[in-house]
Amino acid sequence: MTAQPGRREGGTPRTDARGTRAYRLEPPAMPPTSRARRSLAQLPAPVLLTASFAAQAAGAVLPHVPLLVGSVAVGLAMEGVLYRWQRGVVTAFARVRADVALRQVLRDLLLVTGLLRLDDEQQYTRYLPLVYGLLFFYGLHFASHALAILVRRGRALPVVTRNVDASALGLRPAPPALLLRRPGHRVLLLGLPATTGLLATAGTGAPAAAAAGIAVSIGCAAAGLGELLLWLLPGRRPPGEQEVLEWFDSWLARYRPTVGMYFSGGASSAYQANMWLEPLAGLGGRPVIVLRERFMVQRIAATDIPIVCIPKVAHLMRLEHSTLQVLIHPANSGKTSHILRIPTLKHAFVNHGESDKLSSCNPYAKAYDQVWVAGPEARARYALADVGVDDKDVVEIGRPQLDAIRPLAGPPAGSFVTVLYAPTWEGWDGNPGNTSLVLAGENVVRALLADPGVRLLYKPHPMTGSVDPRAGAANERIQALIHAANAERGGERHPGHEAAGAALARRTEELDRVTTSVFRRAADDLERMLVQGAPEPGRAAAVDAATAAWEAAYWASLPAGLHQVVTDARPALYSCFDQADLLISDVSSVISDYLASGKPYAVANTSGLAEDAFREAFPTVRAATVLTEDASQVPELLRSVRDPGRDALAGARAELKLRLLGPSDPPSAVRFAAAVRALCEEAAAHRARMARRTASTVPGQAGAREQTAVRGQAAAQEAAEIPGQQVSPPTAKDAQTGAQSFRPGRRRP
Repeated sequence: MTAQPGRREGGTPRTDARGTRAYRLEPPAMPPTSRARRSLAQLPAPVLLTASFAAQAAGAVLPHVPLLVGSVAVGLAMEGVLYRWQRGVVTAFARVRADVALRQVLRDLLLVTGLLRLDDEQQYTRYLPLVYGLLFFYGLHFASHALAILVRRGRALPVVTRNVDASALGLRPAPPALLLRRPGHRVLLLGLPATTGLLATAGTGAPAAAAAGIAVSIGCAAAGLGELLLWLLPGRRPPGEQEVLEWFDSWLARYRPTVGMYFSGGASSAYQANMWLEPLAGLGGRPVIVLRERFMVQRIAATDIPIVCIPKVAHLMRLEHSTLQVLIHPANSGKTSHILRIPTLKHAFVNHGESDKLSSCNPYAKAYDQVWVAGPEARARYALADVGVDDKDVVEIGRPQLDAIRPLAGPPAGSFVTVLYAPTWEGWDGNPGNTSLVLAGENVVRALLADPGVRLLYKPHPMTGSVDPRAGAANERIQALIHAANAERGGERHPGHEAAGAALARRTEELDRVTTSVFRRAADDLERMLVQGAPEPGRAAAVDAATAAWEAAYWASLPAGLHQVVTDARPALYSCFDQADLLISDVSSVISDYLASGKPYAVANTSGLAEDAFREAFPTVRAATVLTEDASQVPELLRSVRDPGRDALAGARAELKLRLLGPSDPPSAVRFAAAVRALCEEAAAHRARMARRTASTVPGQAGAREQTAVRGQAAAQEAAEIPGQQVSPPTAKDAQTGAQSFRPGRRRP
């Protein structure tokens, strides 16, 4: 079973005719509607569903057959609408304990009540078997639900992997999703014959129709129950916890990881880890990515680096006895403290971007062995913040992600100035100066759109609106302004536009082929683990080439002067940097990264501070044009971009770049590798000292610690080869050999 590992972050699922699910690039965004309008558009279905139950109750009590039948039909139709288009409403019903199983039971109960009231008391004896049949059907449904829980728990392995050959575990594809994970769909679908039969009986008065429908529902439910029972048999049961952990230990011993990245976070935070994938892969050696949330395995972007997800703390501790020496941390989380307990590892906080905000100097940073920053400004920031981080533990490595950003090459080429407006999100503290969207965003965009020589790229932060609804509303209004401006401008299509569009479609297909994982619709984590085994040799280089080709085709396909709203994972922020002649942003890490290009930038001041105080408080602003909330400075700013002679801040930008990002020689990637090597050497020395100390103070454990000492010596050798030599990770053949060397504790069929 083959598939290309590495689901692309931020995609949406698409199911094809073969029943496989892939994650594809979003089509261009349509003009957004307000949240209020979207909410109103979702009201009819839940209102009609609720009304159908009221009408059905009235039809059962009166009794009134047309009302009873019609209300049931409307209710079933609305159930279909909710499950097809309004899953959020389904979730809302479940939160108030009105889930689909309860609704279906109530629907059938009201139908039976109506039948019992349609005629004399003799109907009780005629319809009583139908009631028993319904009860038996629902008993089978709830028994299936209990078995599905058991099967799901059995398939929740203690370790989930990606880019690792797990064939030795004898994993199997998942059972049908209808049986395993969709009880709502199951009760609606399997109960439909019974409900239809009851409706027919209500209309004709013949109990045979209801009996036949209930019999079909019972038969289907019994078949589903039997299928789930088969998955609990020893021959089809997944490997047990101990067997998986033994396999994982065997893989660690074979792969011998040296340096890794540890990450834990929410669904929208995967970008924080993804920005460090390329620098980590560039180290050579044998890197690994350690995650804690199962869903995050598929959120990590395309990479050949082995990924292991270890949800439980007790299992995480097994890393103590591996060759792993150093973990880098792109973000802080509550679960970071779990990995910090392992005494044999060294930890470096690398952050997912640096800015002048207090969040860039979180006191949590003192928990790490070292804090790796871009340049001298970040070192001074920690000293000024006085959060307990010693200066000796701060290491300047630059920003290895920025080495490929194209530098300033003169005034804008062509008839348009490309302006990137990339505001940050609102943050957790409610500070109005965090994002310019609420107070200045629309003014900035209007000022840019008013200039016919401007092409605007608007790229909001992925977490915009997650805390403050006003930021989300402003984001929607800005997108509406941009779409309206595009409709008015029209966009000048160049002669080769159709060919460029075809080239983009071809490049998109090529990139999706190497970065998109294709799964069956019913696939669960265990099946994805089986599918996403050891990557094919050369896949990383193929991804890089396909990404570069796609970006070139994407920008070439756009009509001249047409504004763009960039909210998908592609094109990436750094690709937008290369296109932009000017950046407008907030106090955020975007500014620091953009300084690598040397191009002009502006910062919106919505903090309430005077300009002098604003520049003093935020060093990244010192080489920027400061925009007030009315954005009145935009016209003059654009003139300075078009005419470099008016650019009075070029020298200040060069000085600030050195201050924020450090020197360009040696390159950041080299400094990053040197920092990794030095910390690995510290980890190896610390491990050797621990082994000697334990052996001398606890004689009974001396034999057990000899192995640790050997690992310490091996770790020192590994550390010496990390940055100096590009030691390739094990090939697919090596991974298969490692998998074959594992001998599980019990014989698998």
